[in-house]
Amino acid sequence: MIQDPVDVARLALMQALIIALPILGSGLVVGLFISLFQAVTQIQEQTLSFVPKIVVMLLVAMVLLSWISARMIDFAVEMFGRM
Repeated sequence: MIQDPVDVARLALMQALIIALPILGSGLVVGLFISLFQAVTQIQEQTLSFVPKIVVMLLVAMVLLSWISARMIDFAVEMFGRM
């Protein structure tokens, strides 16, 4: 049983980290490949690094939307069930 508001905050932050990890990880991988491409071709365009990362992160978020909502609903049910 959760007894302390600090535990609730810790659990909420852990859930946020678990939910955000695949989206941020995909942005990191795409950013790494784009940086490698820019270094090899010596193209130093700033927008080249932002647009593909945003697109990939949005696509990953759309693909994982059902999983994200299921995790958030489970967490909310667990939190309100323990009150």
